[in-house]
Amino acid sequence: NTQPPSCWTLSFCSNGQQKVEPLRICMGLCSSTLSIVQLCVWGREDNWMLVGLGGGGGLIPFSPVCLSFFLADIISTVEFNHTGELLATGDKGGRVVIFQQEIENKSLPQFRSEYNVYSTFQSHEPEFDYLKSLEIEEKINKIRWLPQKNAAQFLLSTNDKTIKLWKISERDKRPDGYNLKEDDGRYKDPNSITSLRVPVLIPMDLMVEASPRRVFANAHTYHINSVSVNSDHETYLSADDLRVNLWHLEITDRSFNIVDIKPTNMEELTEVITAAEFHPHQCNTFVYSSSKGIIRLCDMRESALCDRHTKLFEEPEDPSNRSFFSEIISSISDVKFSHSGRYMMTRDYLSVKIWDLNMENRPVETYQVHEYLRSKLCSLYENDCIFDKFECCWNGNDSVVMTGSYNNFFRMFDRSQRRDVMLEASRENSKPMQVLKPRKVCAGGKRKKDEISVDSLDFNKKILHTAWHPQDNIIAVATTNNLYIFQDKVN
Repeated sequence: NTQPPSCWTLSFCSNGQQKVEPLRICMGLCSSTLSIVQLCVWGREDNWMLVGLGGGGGLIPFSPVCLSFFLADIISTVEFNHTGELLATGDKGGRVVIFQQEIENKSLPQFRSEYNVYSTFQSHEPEFDYLKSLEIEEKINKIRWLPQKNAAQFLLSTNDKTIKLWKISERDKRPDGYNLKEDDGRYKDPNSITSLRVPVLIPMDLMVEASPRRVFANAHTYHINSVSVNSDHETYLSADDLRVNLWHLEITDRSFNIVDIKPTNMEELTEVITAAEFHPHQCNTFVYSSSKGIIRLCDMRESALCDRHTKLFEEPEDPSNRSFFSEIISSISDVKFSHSGRYMMTRDYLSVKIWDLNMENRPVETYQVHEYLRSKLCSLYENDCIFDKFECCWNGNDSVVMTGSYNNFFRMFDRSQRRDVMLEASRENSKPMQVLKPRKVCAGGKRKKDEISVDSLDFNKKILHTAWHPQDNIIAVATTNNLYIFQDKVN
């Protein structure tokens, strides 16, 4: 059922201990405990509740904990694979953690969002560019799954400069009965071998291996902000501030530059590329967005270098809203095609816009995410929050869109019914079976009892990264160093 959910539930996965560990343990650095938050949210009007913590097959009490985390634990990207069975997260420490949906719980609707750690590996290490005296962070900027073709899974992960193709495979058998080697690996004396035997495969504990298959490097002068796999499953694009490159998955030593907006004189630079994505069905079509709030659609059949766009999507600015911050808040932080390929969603600082690919002059839908912050733009500029890059995502049938906000709030917009709800991903205010009400922010005037004053919002708590299960009403939300997994409530 991919209709807009009437309620969401959040549950916890744990090893049965009655405690919740910091993210460093949640992310799989310690195998003793796994804690994934799953909470009951987006109910009809005010019907949200926390169902509790699941561990060892039962429910365990939940108590708020004081979380201490390191900068390396901050989650920097979240991505479901094409079936939704696997969920990958990347962090500022260069680690990739993959969670797997519990197979035995798939048939139990109330527990179908339970994900446990499947694999953890170090994708990128910090590097240093000696020619430019520049330190290259290990932070994972993007993760993109490739469609599964065999028993193994493949994903692309990138930091600021280098993209890597990883193979994720399982091994539950090992060879036994070598003729020339002992069980411990030592070679036998050939003179001692008097007979031959046929080696056999014997069962062993499941082992998940992550191995790098390709490294795509030295193609970007500026920081990579986007990676998108083409629908032909053979090529992908990567974008930085000024260029978009096209790669073949089998070729690592060269790429083709398909967009280059770098001016001859850098003093004439007026905009940068902020995001890029391939069309989900047309392998020749892609879009890229800019810091000016412009989206350009390009067709690779027209020319090898797509500096001249096929279509340009831009909404004229309302003169009454013109201010010093207009250009900053109009910068697009994310662009996503709908699954059908008919629409395109963009996220700027204050709003989400839905564009019809057949209409360039204005969006067909505009949703205000946190319009109440317009009066706070000066403060947000001073603390650099105005430059935060919020992501957005579609649900499985493109009927609902989701994006994050501050104070650990996130919003969902139902496109068909024209209603929305704002929810909070927080441990502090959660108790088992507690009904959670949608959150509302008071921008000014007299504040109602259930409203939050805009002056009391915590701008250090923010949801930048979100992902929606491609087939089910399950979502993943990253709040700094915590990963929340939500599902619609089963009545």
